Amino acid sequence: MHGQGKQSGTAKKKVATGRGKRSVAILRVLKKLFPNPDISLRYSNNWELLVAVMLSAQCTDKKVNEVTARLFKKYTTLDAYCRADRHTFEKDIRATGFFRNKAKHILATARILKCRHRGRVPCTMEEMLGLPGVARKTANVVLGNACGVVEGIAVDTHVRRFARRFDLTNSSDPKIIERDLMELFPKKEWFKLTYRFIEYGRRVCPARRHECTKHPLTKIYPVAAHRWLKIGG
Repeated sequence: MHGQGKQSGTAKKKVATGRGKRSVAILRVLKKLFPNPDISLRYSNNWELLVAVMLSAQCTDKKVNEVTARLFKKYTTLDAYCRADRHTFEKDIRATGFFRNKAKHILATARILKCRHRGRVPCTMEEMLGLPGVARKTANVVLGNACGVVEGIAVDTHVRRFARRFDLTNSSDPKIIERDLMELFPKKEWFKLTYRFIEYGRRVCPARRHECTKHPLTKIYPVAAHRWLKIGG
């Protein structure tokens, strides 16, 4: 039993070392491919950013931008959201999916910001996580873009798929994936890392099955050419 334990520890160390080296090589390539990646959601203030990110759950940024183009013209202030009729608001955001929960959370958050935060989007992780429907992914995106605060890595569907495909984690749990990525990559890279992963998936290697043996990162980790993982949103 003792020998098996020692072997298991050695195997884990090899995996960690392999991932460490691979993460360095991956980051180097991604920075060359996408030197200045940015969020694709459109907004004009911090509240609109929070709304857009909340709407983006299990929905494409393209569709969210289509919806918010109308939404932000109809609801121009935080007070407008506080006064909004929930059923009408549900119709306004229906195209983003899961519209009932999203409407409930967004309108409740608007009231909380008005009553507890002087109408402002908070700039701490603790306060962000106290808002209805806000988990670490949303909090990381908003904190980084609105406040310049970087406390973690936003893990969405794109990031989960990338991390699993290139063997940067063993988990499908966003919290564990975030932890694993934070251990592999320097903190100064965390904020843009999410957008580099997303851009790679959108512009180089999409989720659908295809030939990708000659893609830049597949050359670093050839196994990825055969890892087609079904990961939920």
